[in-house]
Amino acid sequence: MGDSKLVLVEEVSGWLRVYSDGSVDRTWTGHPAAAPLLEHVPPTRGAFVDGVATHDVILDASSDVLLRLYLPETSGSEKLPVLLHFQGGGFCISRPTWLMYHAFYSRLVKSVPAVCVSVQTRLAPEHRLPAAVHDCLSALTWLHSSPDLLPPGVDLTRVFLIGDSSGGNLVHQVAALAGDVSPLRIAGAIPIHPGFVRSTRSESEKKTENESPILTVEMVDKLLGMAVPEGSTKDHPIICPMGPEAAPMEEVELPPLMVVVAEKDLMKDTQMEYVEAVKGAGKEVEVLVNRGMMHCFYFNEMMVKADPKTGEETKRLVEGIVDFIRRH
Repeated sequence: MGDSKLVLVEEVSGWLRVYSDGSVDRTWTGHPAAAPLLEHVPPTRGAFVDGVATHDVILDASSDVLLRLYLPETSGSEKLPVLLHFQGGGFCISRPTWLMYHAFYSRLVKSVPAVCVSVQTRLAPEHRLPAAVHDCLSALTWLHSSPDLLPPGVDLTRVFLIGDSSGGNLVHQVAALAGDVSPLRIAGAIPIHPGFVRSTRSESEKKTENESPILTVEMVDKLLGMAVPEGSTKDHPIICPMGPEAAPMEEVELPPLMVVVAEKDLMKDTQMEYVEAVKGAGKEVEVLVNRGMMHCFYFNEMMVKADPKTGEETKRLVEGIVDFIRRH
């Protein structure tokens, strides 16, 4: 008999370990202080807690794909837009049921108000890209075909795509591929700190002061290396939609965009490259910049509450998103 002992073949510090049999362990092994942010928040199953009810819908029983719905407590007389949300994590980690997503998107749906449908996509390396794109498109189809599962008053002519980090990449892809899904209408798209990079390092990636415990250059390289199709690089169109391997931006149909950028994000320079490419193609795009902030700062609920600057910039972020949605 051969040696059955598993061998560690790849590791992203704190986040995941890939073994020789293809199994993946995503148990958090980083700083214990971060662990609460990664805890699963059970759905409230229709009961309103702090003004929001959540429940889960299985999108595909044969896979790990589900939808988490956030419903704000309202008078019932107003038309509610829909946020179709794609989680981040370099396509390899994170779940939209984690506390960090729950805290932020609960706040957002109350502030708009809006219904949020958050997609739990399949993860790489078990399911490499474009699997996550297919899952997001399936969620869009579900939204189109299952209005009876949504509360009365939902306005399917005002659907906004929103995603964090690599979820921002998914926002671009879904917006570009959605086409005509009448009567559902994509009114706008909001990539937040999108994971747009190139194979060559940008200047913002070279600055070590832009690295944090939740995002380093090494993490970006490893996660995206496990996510892209075999043989591809970070110039793949899903990772670099403004690069030479992607369709010319002039040929891509996009709704109005608001790209959210953090001043100290490793990927700030390539995010701005994307903005300039969209703008150069004559498409509608605006930018919201959070000064002095790092990648996905608003998910650290402890810092949002304890640090006045983080709290204020999170407030500005929410207000900016609300304003964009109300204008579209």
